[in-house]
Amino acid sequence: MGTYDHVIIGSGLAGLYAAYRASARGKVALLTKSNIRESNSYFAQGGIAAVTGEDDAPSFHLQDTLAAGRGLCDYPPAHLLVNEGPLRVQELIDEGMRFDTENGALALGLEGGHHQKRILHAGGDATGRMITDFLIDKIERAPGIEVFDNHAVVELLVDDRGCFGASAWDLALDKEVVFTGGNTILASGGASAIYKRTTNPRTTTGDGLALAYRAGCEIADMEFVQFHPSAIYTPNGEAYLVSEAVRGEGARLLNSKGERFMAGRHEMGELAPRDVVTRAIFEQMQLRGEEHVYLSLEHMDPLKIKQRFPNIFEKAAALGLDMSRRLPVAPAAHYTIGGVACDLRGRTTIPHLYACGEVASTGIMGANRLASNSLVECLVFGKRAVEDSFNAPRRPPFPAVSTRFSRDPSRLDDYLALGNEVSSIMTRDAGIIRSGEGLQRALDRLQQLEKKLPTTEREYFSRAASNLLTVAALVIRPAIARRESRGGHFRSDYPESDDRYLFHIVQQRGKPSRHIPVKTNND
Repeated sequence: MGTYDHVIIGSGLAGLYAAYRASARGKVALLTKSNIRESNSYFAQGGIAAVTGEDDAPSFHLQDTLAAGRGLCDYPPAHLLVNEGPLRVQELIDEGMRFDTENGALALGLEGGHHQKRILHAGGDATGRMITDFLIDKIERAPGIEVFDNHAVVELLVDDRGCFGASAWDLALDKEVVFTGGNTILASGGASAIYKRTTNPRTTTGDGLALAYRAGCEIADMEFVQFHPSAIYTPNGEAYLVSEAVRGEGARLLNSKGERFMAGRHEMGELAPRDVVTRAIFEQMQLRGEEHVYLSLEHMDPLKIKQRFPNIFEKAAALGLDMSRRLPVAPAAHYTIGGVACDLRGRTTIPHLYACGEVASTGIMGANRLASNSLVECLVFGKRAVEDSFNAPRRPPFPAVSTRFSRDPSRLDDYLALGNEVSSIMTRDAGIIRSGEGLQRALDRLQQLEKKLPTTEREYFSRAASNLLTVAALVIRPAIARRESRGGHFRSDYPESDDRYLFHIVQQRGKPSRHIPVKTNND
């Protein structure tokens, strides 16, 4: 057992940033399921959306965020994001973070849903890697931070006074380790790897969401799942992200007949919000019985493409593809819009437990995340959570906790088989286009699988299997209830948006789901 001022779960940008800021006022344990560089943030290509240009303004960024969110963005956190985002970015620059420049000024890109160039990038298409490496370097130099790689959190420690840490399974030493702390920050990322085709690392299965739900947190907006429109298609099912910034530079989407199909679909064409582009691609694939469309860069300067997107260019070449010509692309599960409900300071419904980053539901993203708002949300709400945690930490002594988990290696194959079945269920019935019949079929099957789970309550693979089923059900239940189409949730049996559903669906263990009104600028 180790005792810390902060226990931080997750090593994406939100977790790294929170750990770095928290280390100024105490001892920090940073726990990560894999290694410190295995996260969605690390592989993020596009950049950070923040107003830095003279012809831009936070109000313009806010308008684009609200429009992409399809009426479900809460105004207060969205307003905070666009106004505090530039401050957090400037702090990083002042501390040595180098974003790409052009003619002595920050180079700004354009992505889907944005009406202004405001996307800062680093290393061309390696923004996530550059910014996480920058923070990892800071963390490795900070004496107050201990990093625990290969520590999969299996339980949040909660009593009647709130959270006081977490229990994790040390995958290297094959034993349980308990971490107690004055405040716990959950920054464990999303759950897109519960789908077959995803841009996320395969470890991104929503464990943090299941942990929080099991502990009693409110979970909001889980029916909204964002599929990235353009991930390289491969016959083996693996997906490799092609940043939206590629379309921002002028790449075009073509069907197998070489026809552009976005021009008449939306006024912004290929730069329409992601949900619109994703469904358009999916419909083209269904119409022709094909598994991909094409992203064409044939009309662009090959040298410029290679310089601006060196990593994508290199990955395409490794797959035998020429990025300067056409890339076969298809949508892939990319971002979990909903998550653990939290307030403007990152506080969840459990005292001393905070959430930030993709695992959190701040109300900013609405029904559809605006491109490149995710990394800036990590900065803004990571700092807010840490600063609030300084004000009223839970003081030791903490309750004594004995190790209670075990791991039975013979159950690994069953867990992997379950993962494959869950991803098939989610892809078929809770993916890009859904129906009430398909969603109910999926929920029924999940319940059948749950009945077959081993009864060992605190065995590692049994708990991991339970987490998978929990997260899948958290997506499906509100998707059944929301009888309309909006953003990342599209129902073929209810294809239009319905203003009677302008609310957040909130789930909490042991309680019926409830509806929370969208917060406006008058709240």
